[in-house]
Amino acid sequence: MKELNWAIIGPGQIASEFAQTLHANGRKIYGVGSRSLERAQAFADKNYIEKAYGSYDEMLNDPAIDVIYLATPHSNHYGYLLKCLENGKHVLCEKAITVSSRQLDPVVRFAKEKNLIVAEAMTIYHMPLYQKLKEIVDSGVIGEVKMVQVSFGSLKPYDVNGRFFNMNLAGGALLDIGTYALSFTRFFLTSQPTEVLTTVKPFETGVDEQSGIILKNPDDQMAVIALTMRAKLPKRGIVTGDKAYITVDNFPRADKATITYPDGRTETIEAGNTAEAMVYEYDYMNAVVNGELEEKTLPLTEGVMKIMTDVRDQWGIRYPFE
Repeated sequence: MKELNWAIIGPGQIASEFAQTLHANGRKIYGVGSRSLERAQAFADKNYIEKAYGSYDEMLNDPAIDVIYLATPHSNHYGYLLKCLENGKHVLCEKAITVSSRQLDPVVRFAKEKNLIVAEAMTIYHMPLYQKLKEIVDSGVIGEVKMVQVSFGSLKPYDVNGRFFNMNLAGGALLDIGTYALSFTRFFLTSQPTEVLTTVKPFETGVDEQSGIILKNPDDQMAVIALTMRAKLPKRGIVTGDKAYITVDNFPRADKATITYPDGRTETIEAGNTAEAMVYEYDYMNAVVNGELEEKTLPLTEGVMKIMTDVRDQWGIRYPFE
Protein backbone atom coordinates (compact mmCIF):
# COMPACT_ATOMS: atom_id res chain seq x y z
CA MET A 1 0.00 0.00 0.00
CA LYS A 2 1.34 3.42 -0.98
CA GLU A 3 1.68 5.71 2.02
CA LEU A 4 -0.67 8.63 1.45
CA ASN A 5 -0.18 12.09 2.88
CA TRP A 6 -3.20 13.31 4.83
CA ALA A 7 -4.00 16.88 5.83
CA ILE A 8 -6.69 18.44 8.01
CA ILE A 9 -9.11 21.24 7.25
CA GLY A 10 -10.81 22.41 10.45
CA PRO A 11 -8.32 22.14 13.33
CA GLY A 12 -10.87 21.78 16.12
CA GLN A 13 -11.75 19.21 18.77
CA ILE A 14 -12.83 16.38 16.45
CA ALA A 15 -9.73 16.86 14.29
CA SER A 16 -7.52 16.73 17.38
CA GLU A 17 -9.17 13.47 18.42
CA PHE A 18 -8.60 12.12 14.92
CA ALA A 19 -4.90 13.02 14.89
CA GLN A 20 -4.29 11.82 18.45
CA THR A 21 -6.05 8.49 17.82
CA LEU A 22 -4.06 7.89 14.65
CA HIS A 23 -0.78 8.72 16.37
CA ALA A 24 -1.58 6.34 19.24
CA ASN A 25 -2.13 3.58 16.69
CA GLY A 26 0.96 4.13 14.58
CA ARG A 27 -0.58 6.30 11.84
CA LYS A 28 0.18 9.87 11.01
CA ILE A 29 -1.16 13.11 9.58
CA TYR A 30 1.17 15.05 7.28
CA GLY A 31 -0.34 18.53 7.39
CA VAL A 32 -2.89 20.89 8.89
CA GLY A 33 -4.21 24.18 7.61
CA SER A 34 -5.83 27.13 9.32
CA ARG A 35 -6.59 30.76 8.59
CA SER A 36 -3.51 31.67 10.63
CA LEU A 37 -0.11 29.98 10.58
CA GLU A 38 0.19 30.46 14.35
CA ARG A 39 -2.96 28.46 15.02
CA ALA A 40 -2.02 25.78 12.50
CA GLN A 41 1.46 25.42 14.01
CA ALA A 42 0.09 25.17 17.55
CA PHE A 43 -2.32 22.44 16.42
CA ALA A 44 0.48 20.63 14.57
CA ASP A 45 2.79 20.74 17.60
CA LYS A 46 0.08 19.38 19.89
CA ASN A 47 -1.10 16.63 17.55
CA TYR A 48 2.11 15.17 16.07
CA ILE A 49 1.62 16.72 12.62
CA GLU A 50 4.62 17.40 10.39
CA LYS A 51 3.62 20.52 8.49
CA ALA A 52 1.48 23.60 9.19
CA TYR A 53 -0.06 25.92 6.59
CA GLY A 54 -1.22 29.48 7.14
CA SER A 55 -4.13 29.15 4.73
CA TYR A 56 -6.27 26.39 3.28
CA ASP A 57 -5.42 27.48 -0.26
CA GLU A 58 -1.71 27.08 0.45
CA MET A 59 -2.32 23.60 1.82
CA LEU A 60 -4.58 22.50 -1.04
CA ASN A 61 -2.01 23.72 -3.59
CA ASP A 62 0.64 21.41 -2.11
CA PRO A 63 0.99 18.45 -4.51
CA ALA A 64 2.41 16.31 -1.70
CA ILE A 65 -1.03 16.04 -0.08
CA ASP A 66 -3.27 13.19 -1.23
CA VAL A 67 -6.24 13.09 1.17
CA ILE A 68 -8.07 15.75 3.16
CA TYR A 69 -9.83 15.06 6.43
CA LEU A 70 -12.57 17.70 6.48
CA ALA A 71 -13.59 18.47 10.07
CA THR A 72 -15.20 21.91 9.88
CA PRO A 73 -18.84 22.42 10.99
CA HIS A 74 -21.16 20.75 8.48
CA SER A 75 -22.67 24.10 7.51
CA ASN A 76 -19.61 24.81 5.35
CA HIS A 77 -18.70 21.30 4.17
CA TYR A 78 -20.15 21.93 0.71
CA GLY A 79 -17.79 24.74 -0.23
CA TYR A 80 -14.72 23.00 1.15
CA LEU A 81 -15.62 19.71 -0.54
CA LEU A 82 -15.75 21.42 -3.91
CA LYS A 83 -12.48 23.28 -3.24
CA CYS A 84 -10.71 20.05 -2.25
CA LEU A 85 -11.92 18.29 -5.38
CA GLU A 86 -10.95 21.24 -7.58
CA ASN A 87 -7.42 20.83 -6.23
CA GLY A 88 -7.33 17.08 -6.91
CA LYS A 89 -7.64 15.87 -3.32
CA HIS A 90 -9.58 12.87 -2.07
CA VAL A 91 -11.79 13.74 0.93
CA LEU A 92 -12.91 11.95 4.06
CA CYS A 93 -15.57 14.32 5.40
CA GLU A 94 -17.00 14.39 8.90
CA LYS A 95 -20.73 13.89 9.29
CA ALA A 96 -23.07 15.20 8.16
CA ILE A 97 -21.28 15.24 4.82
CA THR A 98 -23.50 18.11 3.60
CA VAL A 99 -26.77 19.60 4.82
CA SER A 100 -28.94 18.22 2.00
CA SER A 101 -29.02 16.22 -1.22
CA ARG A 102 -29.13 19.56 -3.00
CA GLN A 103 -25.51 19.98 -1.88
CA LEU A 104 -24.37 16.36 -1.93
CA ASP A 105 -25.50 15.48 -5.46
CA PRO A 106 -23.22 17.99 -7.24
CA VAL A 107 -20.30 16.98 -5.00
CA VAL A 108 -20.74 13.33 -5.98
CA ARG A 109 -20.95 14.22 -9.66
CA PHE A 110 -17.82 16.40 -9.45
CA ALA A 111 -15.85 13.70 -7.62
CA LYS A 112 -16.73 11.18 -10.35
CA GLU A 113 -15.66 13.65 -13.05
CA LYS A 114 -12.33 14.15 -11.29
CA ASN A 115 -11.91 10.42 -10.51
CA LEU A 116 -11.56 11.23 -6.82
CA ILE A 117 -12.89 9.50 -3.70
CA VAL A 118 -15.32 11.27 -1.38
CA ALA A 119 -16.52 9.40 1.69
CA GLU A 120 -18.25 10.29 4.94
CA ALA A 121 -16.52 9.63 8.26
CA MET A 122 -19.53 7.67 9.49
CA THR A 123 -18.22 5.22 12.08
CA ILE A 124 -21.12 2.80 11.57
CA TYR A 125 -19.94 1.99 8.05
CA HIS A 126 -16.41 1.19 9.22
CA MET A 127 -16.62 -0.47 12.64
CA PRO A 128 -15.74 -4.20 12.44
CA LEU A 129 -18.80 -5.00 14.56
CA TYR A 130 -21.15 -3.82 11.83
CA GLN A 131 -19.41 -5.88 9.18
CA LYS A 132 -19.83 -8.91 11.42
CA LEU A 133 -23.48 -8.11 12.18
CA LYS A 134 -24.21 -7.70 8.48
CA GLU A 135 -22.79 -11.15 7.84
CA ILE A 136 -24.97 -12.55 10.65
CA VAL A 137 -28.10 -10.89 9.27
CA ASP A 138 -27.34 -12.03 5.73
CA SER A 139 -26.83 -15.59 6.96
CA GLY A 140 -30.42 -15.71 8.24
CA VAL A 141 -29.64 -16.06 11.94
CA ILE A 142 -32.32 -13.52 12.91
CA GLY A 143 -34.58 -14.52 10.03
CA GLU A 144 -36.13 -12.03 7.66
CA VAL A 145 -35.50 -8.46 8.78
CA LYS A 146 -38.83 -6.84 9.65
CA MET A 147 -38.07 -3.64 11.53
CA VAL A 148 -35.32 -1.34 12.73
CA GLN A 149 -35.79 0.83 15.82
CA VAL A 150 -33.35 3.56 16.84
CA SER A 151 -33.29 6.13 19.63
CA PHE A 152 -30.74 8.88 20.24
CA GLY A 153 -31.21 11.70 22.72
CA SER A 154 -28.45 14.20 23.41
CA LEU A 155 -29.08 16.70 26.22
CA LYS A 156 -27.43 19.85 24.91
CA PRO A 157 -27.15 22.95 27.14
CA TYR A 158 -29.70 25.65 26.41
CA ASP A 159 -27.94 28.12 24.12
CA VAL A 160 -29.83 29.94 21.37
CA ASN A 161 -26.53 31.08 19.81
CA GLY A 162 -24.66 27.76 20.02
CA ARG A 163 -24.08 25.75 16.86
CA PHE A 164 -26.50 23.00 17.89
CA PHE A 165 -29.45 25.42 17.76
CA ASN A 166 -28.28 28.00 15.23
CA MET A 167 -30.08 28.10 11.86
CA ASN A 168 -27.10 29.79 10.21
CA LEU A 169 -24.87 26.89 11.30
CA ALA A 170 -27.30 24.14 10.18
CA GLY A 171 -28.21 23.26 13.75
CA GLY A 172 -30.79 20.76 14.91
CA ALA A 173 -30.98 17.15 16.02
CA LEU A 174 -31.39 15.62 12.56
CA LEU A 175 -28.03 16.61 11.11
CA ASP A 176 -26.12 16.28 14.38
CA ILE A 177 -27.35 12.98 15.81
CA GLY A 178 -30.04 11.86 13.39
CA THR A 179 -27.39 11.15 10.79
CA TYR A 180 -26.09 8.35 13.04
CA ALA A 181 -29.56 6.92 13.63
CA LEU A 182 -30.42 6.97 9.93
CA SER A 183 -27.04 5.51 8.95
CA PHE A 184 -27.65 2.62 11.35
CA THR A 185 -31.11 2.17 9.85
CA ARG A 186 -30.04 2.31 6.21
CA PHE A 187 -27.14 -0.09 6.85
CA PHE A 188 -29.54 -2.88 7.78
CA LEU A 189 -32.46 -2.18 5.45
CA THR A 190 -32.26 -4.13 2.21
CA SER A 191 -33.43 -1.19 0.08
CA GLN A 192 -33.89 2.57 0.22
CA PRO A 193 -37.07 3.72 2.02
CA THR A 194 -39.67 5.21 -0.28
CA GLU A 195 -42.28 6.13 2.35
CA VAL A 196 -41.36 8.75 4.96
CA LEU A 197 -43.66 9.95 7.75
CA THR A 198 -42.41 12.42 10.31
CA THR A 199 -43.30 15.02 12.91
CA VAL A 200 -41.15 17.61 14.64
CA LYS A 201 -41.00 19.91 17.65
CA PRO A 202 -38.96 22.98 16.61
CA PHE A 203 -36.62 24.78 18.98
CA GLU A 204 -37.27 28.51 19.43
CA THR A 205 -34.57 29.34 16.85
CA GLY A 206 -36.40 27.32 14.19
CA VAL A 207 -34.16 24.23 14.07
CA ASP A 208 -35.49 20.78 14.94
CA GLU A 209 -35.29 20.06 18.67
CA GLN A 210 -36.89 16.63 18.61
CA SER A 211 -38.64 14.44 16.08
CA GLY A 212 -40.12 11.10 15.22
CA ILE A 213 -39.50 9.44 11.85
CA ILE A 214 -41.16 6.34 10.36
CA LEU A 215 -39.75 4.75 7.21
CA LYS A 216 -40.89 1.95 4.92
CA ASN A 217 -39.08 0.48 1.93
CA PRO A 218 -40.34 -1.57 -1.05
CA ASP A 219 -39.42 -4.78 0.82
CA ASP A 220 -42.00 -3.86 3.50
CA GLN A 221 -39.30 -3.33 6.11
CA MET A 222 -40.02 -0.48 8.49
CA ALA A 223 -37.97 1.75 10.77
CA VAL A 224 -38.97 3.91 13.73
CA ILE A 225 -36.55 6.62 14.87
CA ALA A 226 -36.73 8.97 17.90
CA LEU A 227 -34.41 11.96 18.20
CA THR A 228 -34.07 14.78 20.74
CA MET A 229 -31.51 17.43 21.60
CA ARG A 230 -33.01 18.58 24.91
CA ALA A 231 -33.49 15.25 26.69
CA LYS A 232 -31.47 12.12 27.23
CA LEU A 233 -32.33 8.94 25.35
CA PRO A 234 -30.23 5.79 25.07
CA LYS A 235 -28.12 5.52 21.92
CA ARG A 236 -29.74 2.22 21.04
CA GLY A 237 -30.34 0.48 17.75
CA ILE A 238 -32.43 -2.67 17.35
CA VAL A 239 -32.69 -4.84 14.25
CA THR A 240 -35.50 -7.38 14.52
CA GLY A 241 -36.26 -10.38 12.36
CA ASP A 242 -38.77 -13.22 12.65
CA LYS A 243 -36.26 -15.48 14.44
CA ALA A 244 -34.37 -13.10 16.78
CA TYR A 245 -33.38 -9.48 17.30
CA ILE A 246 -30.07 -7.65 17.62
CA THR A 247 -29.53 -4.86 20.16
CA VAL A 248 -26.62 -2.45 19.85
CA ASP A 249 -26.18 -0.01 22.73
CA ASN A 250 -24.04 3.11 22.27
CA PHE A 251 -24.28 2.23 18.61
CA PRO A 252 -22.24 4.98 16.86
CA ARG A 253 -18.88 3.39 17.80
CA ALA A 254 -20.05 0.06 19.14
CA ASP A 255 -17.83 -2.99 19.49
CA LYS A 256 -20.44 -5.22 21.15
CA ALA A 257 -24.01 -6.35 20.36
CA THR A 258 -26.52 -8.85 21.72
CA ILE A 259 -28.72 -11.29 19.84
CA THR A 260 -31.89 -12.25 21.72
CA TYR A 261 -33.87 -15.35 20.68
CA PRO A 262 -37.58 -16.04 21.30
CA ASP A 263 -36.80 -18.54 24.07
CA GLY A 264 -34.88 -15.88 26.00
CA ARG A 265 -31.40 -17.07 25.09
CA THR A 266 -28.88 -14.32 24.38
CA GLU A 267 -25.64 -14.30 22.45
CA THR A 268 -22.97 -11.61 22.68
CA ILE A 269 -21.21 -10.55 19.49
CA GLU A 270 -17.93 -8.63 19.76
CA ALA A 271 -15.64 -7.21 17.11
CA GLY A 272 -13.23 -4.30 16.87
CA ASN A 273 -12.48 -1.66 19.47
CA THR A 274 -14.46 1.50 20.16
CA ALA A 275 -11.28 3.45 20.85
CA GLU A 276 -10.02 2.73 17.32
CA ALA A 277 -13.13 3.94 15.47
CA MET A 278 -11.25 6.67 13.62
CA VAL A 279 -8.43 4.30 12.69
CA TYR A 280 -10.89 2.07 10.82
CA GLU A 281 -12.08 5.09 8.80
CA TYR A 282 -8.52 6.12 8.02
CA ASP A 283 -7.42 2.63 6.97
CA TYR A 284 -10.53 2.16 4.84
CA MET A 285 -9.96 5.42 2.99
CA ASN A 286 -6.32 4.56 2.35
CA ALA A 287 -7.27 1.17 0.95
CA VAL A 288 -9.92 2.68 -1.33
CA VAL A 289 -7.67 5.45 -2.64
CA ASN A 290 -4.92 2.89 -3.28
CA GLY A 291 -7.34 0.72 -5.24
CA GLU A 292 -7.25 -2.16 -2.77
CA LEU A 293 -10.94 -1.85 -1.84
CA GLU A 294 -14.01 -0.74 -3.74
CA GLU A 295 -15.72 2.26 -2.17
CA LYS A 296 -19.19 1.08 -1.14
CA THR A 297 -20.28 3.54 1.56
CA LEU A 298 -21.19 6.54 -0.59
CA PRO A 299 -24.51 5.06 -1.83
CA LEU A 300 -25.52 4.59 1.82
CA THR A 301 -24.51 8.17 2.59
CA GLU A 302 -26.53 9.40 -0.40
CA GLY A 303 -29.54 7.39 0.77
CA VAL A 304 -29.36 8.83 4.27
CA MET A 305 -29.01 12.36 2.93
CA LYS A 306 -32.04 11.82 0.69
CA ILE A 307 -34.10 10.80 3.73
CA MET A 308 -32.89 13.76 5.80
CA THR A 309 -33.64 16.16 2.95
CA ASP A 310 -37.14 14.70 2.53
CA VAL A 311 -37.74 14.92 6.29
CA ARG A 312 -36.70 18.57 6.54
CA ASP A 313 -38.72 19.44 3.47
CA GLN A 314 -41.78 17.93 5.15
CA TRP A 315 -41.06 19.98 8.25
CA GLY A 316 -40.60 23.13 6.20
CA ILE A 317 -37.22 23.74 7.83
CA ARG A 318 -34.62 25.09 5.43
CA TYR A 319 -31.33 26.78 6.26
CA PRO A 320 -30.77 30.34 4.99
CA PHE A 321 -27.68 29.41 2.94
CA GLU A 322 -29.16 26.39 1.11
